[in-house]
Amino acid sequence: MELTESRDLRGGQPCWSADGNERVSSDILPEGFVDVAVVGAGVMGAMLAERLSGAGKRVLLLDRRRPAHGSTAASTALVMWSADVPLSHLSARIGLEEAARRWRRVQAAVRQLDQKASSLDCGWVARPELYLAGTLLDEAGLRIEEEMRRAAQLPSDFFDGASVAERFGIAPCAALLSRGCYEVDPVKLTLALLARARRHGAAACFPADVTRLEPDREAIRVWTQDGASIRARDVMLATGYERATWFLPPQFTVGSSYAIATPPGYAPLWRENAMIWEASSPYLYARATSDGRVIAGGEDEDFADAHQRDALINAKSGTIRAKLEAMTGRPEIATDCAWAAAFGSSPDGLPAIGRAAGYDHLWLASGFGGNGITFAALATELLAGALDGKPDADSGCFDPYRFSAHPGGDRWRVRRQQL
Repeated sequence: MELTESRDLRGGQPCWSADGNERVSSDILPEGFVDVAVVGAGVMGAMLAERLSGAGKRVLLLDRRRPAHGSTAASTALVMWSADVPLSHLSARIGLEEAARRWRRVQAAVRQLDQKASSLDCGWVARPELYLAGTLLDEAGLRIEEEMRRAAQLPSDFFDGASVAERFGIAPCAALLSRGCYEVDPVKLTLALLARARRHGAAACFPADVTRLEPDREAIRVWTQDGASIRARDVMLATGYERATWFLPPQFTVGSSYAIATPPGYAPLWRENAMIWEASSPYLYARATSDGRVIAGGEDEDFADAHQRDALINAKSGTIRAKLEAMTGRPEIATDCAWAAAFGSSPDGLPAIGRAAGYDHLWLASGFGGNGITFAALATELLAGALDGKPDADSGCFDPYRFSAHPGGDRWRVRRQQL
């Protein structure tokens, strides 16, 4: 079995161009020993590398692709603190106190990311978030959701349909309006973080396909497909939707998602350029970009097969466009980009962040759920603290094994031998 899955992560034509990083050259694999090897050079890996190298650690970033050429280039990059699973639904499972604790920690990570990203050339802009009533939460459900968010001290306010239509210029629909959310160009963010990490002394090697890990008492030897290796004190698997199936539990699943984008200069189609999404399944979400595109997406499917996924791009694009036209009251909206991509989910809409079972120096940074960039910021804080011997009080909320008994025993001794 491979260390991580190999997937065709996206198809069609995304609106974010990864071509600009063709000028980013690979470093030579360092000799000897590094403090941290980060596997994966998307937004998660770049954010980890920037933080850890800035703290004085010797960091190596490895990826089988060029930086930002995987799922990052397909992200629609709505940076929010609310999760795919509503707070009221999560509260029904684990109680309001525990659910609120998780959401507040995610919100705190967004605030910290704002301080970092606002200084980078990456299109970072604060936007209001409008969460429309739908099949998961109708108008009454949204009122309950607002009450729970207020109890959790999260900044959301209920608006009835008439108020939403008057303020935002879309079809009337009850909604929650939240603050502290952002839009960003995910490729520019990743490349800016990578550039800063390199200025801190980090190395980035690509293409470098990590195929095997050999742990010992003090380090892990990282092997690439071409037979090169290096020892690292700690290894972080930031491989996105190419799951590290040796370690990531099966509750973290991969499906498919779809998106379209208008030509530049098309926005605004509604007021305040709010980021809009529905409490529905299937759902619609939409936002504008700094160059005036309107991005809309959704229509997720449970399957992950790339051929099956990409065969539906035209049909899914038509459905998304029709929903966007109905919401905005604008007929015949033009599109010049349409794409599909792998998309990860979890039972609570939250990521898998923490130590890999059975290994002291192997860590998972898997941002499964609709808030990949937000979860990258969260993982950076949690894992940086863990490496510094200052574990975050909320780290257990995002433990990869929270949905089942912690694996161990003979199963993990066998895996240790086979890696």
